[in-house]
Amino acid sequence: MILLFFTLFWGGSFLKQNYFQGNLGKDLKKPVNFLLLGMNGQGGPGDDLTDTIIFVSLDPVQRKISLLSLPRDIWVTEIQAKINAAFHYGGFALVKGVAEGVLGQKIDRVFVLNFSNFEKLIDALGGLTVEVQQSFDDYKYPIAGKENDLCNGDRELKCRYEHLHFDQGLQFMDGKTALKFVRSRNAQGEEGTDFARSLRQQQILKALKGKLFSKEIYQNFRNYPTYFELFQNSFVTDLSRQDYGNLLLLASRLDWNNLKTASLSEDNFLIHPKSHYSGQWVLVSKDKDWQEFKNFVKEFLK
Repeated sequence: MILLFFTLFWGGSFLKQNYFQGNLGKDLKKPVNFLLLGMNGQGGPGDDLTDTIIFVSLDPVQRKISLLSLPRDIWVTEIQAKINAAFHYGGFALVKGVAEGVLGQKIDRVFVLNFSNFEKLIDALGGLTVEVQQSFDDYKYPIAGKENDLCNGDRELKCRYEHLHFDQGLQFMDGKTALKFVRSRNAQGEEGTDFARSLRQQQILKALKGKLFSKEIYQNFRNYPTYFELFQNSFVTDLSRQDYGNLLLLASRLDWNNLKTASLSEDNFLIHPKSHYSGQWVLVSKDKDWQEFKNFVKEFLK
């Protein structure tokens, strides 16, 4: 993704400027770690809560990419709130510190994704083919703008929701469908958990990576400016322009088929405490200090 859009926008001109002067990725013998956050970004209440949190590590020595998803409901004692509120309360600096405390890994840069623009980006790319791991139905996917609709007296307020259905197997998705796929949180059975939702988000990233490296995209020169504009508008980041050159070199060292994924869940390192924290449903570390999970992350990245 970085290789494609960097080349589109700057072309050969970046060699004439100081795009290799940043510190990010300067040492090509060490991994570079990112935090990818997703939020609604529409300006409404709670729209700056980062309900998607994915740790991304790029290792130029082993030439691999590692993705690790964190649930939004992790309780952070330092801010007396869930981890998805860290960016809201303290921007890049706070969310980095909070994530580092959970992962035991340094976070070099943060990308915050605006979902509405991400939808447009997928449509501009012509949609994605996504491998759905398990069929599921969600009968309570909220319809934007109907949050306060009284549904003509219907006590179940059915008019506020739409029914989503996804079949197992390879499915073609436009931007709107892909966004519903990753944001659905009221599905029946296991797919209704935030852990399943995290895995679906990883599936979309894999599908997006495949599309960006396809001939269909890199041979379609006319649409390059559109792709880059949407890409730029989809993210807010603390990545400086001086970092792009080194990031390009880092990206060129990776095997983009060498992709590892994992997630943090109640099946491994998390528990749901019996008592609520500030009246909220939360998740906490089984060992209280996150050490077991930090050890797991260290091994996962080897």
